[in-house]
Amino acid sequence: MVCNSSHCGEAIPKHFYLGERRINVVEIVDRWLATDHRYFKIRSNAGDNYILRHDSLTDSWELTLFERWDYSP
Repeated sequence: MVCNSSHCGEAIPKHFYLGERRINVVEIVDRWLATDHRYFKIRSNAGDNYILRHDSLTDSWELTLFERWDYSP
């Protein structure tokens, strides 16, 4: 996971890898804070949606949802 820092020092996802495939984040659609994790709903350059979970204590990331953009008309 490669991140930028917000003005508050929060890690903001910039891009990440699924295997060898690089996923570029083009939009943070939503973000929210749970008890012990921070969540980001992001849109990739391919239009797919992902929800990423960040554990700030261990600085680890987990993919919790993937939603493929439907290319059909």
